[in-house]
Amino acid sequence: MPQSIFESHGGFVTVRKVVSSFYDRVLESEVLAPHFAHTNMKRLIDHQTKFVSFLLGGPASFSDDHIERVHARLGITQPAFEEMKLTMMETLEDHGFNDSEVAQVEQELLSRQALIVTV
Repeated sequence: MPQSIFESHGGFVTVRKVVSSFYDRVLESEVLAPHFAHTNMKRLIDHQTKFVSFLLGGPASFSDDHIERVHARLGITQPAFEEMKLTMMETLEDHGFNDSEVAQVEQELLSRQALIVTV
């Protein structure tokens, strides 16, 4: 049985490093940083580690209803979504994910775009 991307990259330990690195980049972005001005980043990184694990085929699940509900009040624009997606793809590449794996995660994000973009 083939391993998931999550399993082949070391599970939660690796995903936590990826998510931490991702948010370091996000907080340097003029487009994305304002969305996190009043956010408990430790709590968000914990949550997002689970979400990214889900995107990588790990042992977590998020319904479309949950994703839509969480993002409904955040005012996320298409340009912010695009920057977030590109930042995630670059972060994955920098952590040793291959082109196919990065493309798969990109498709997972794009399939949820309508649930995340609210403006």
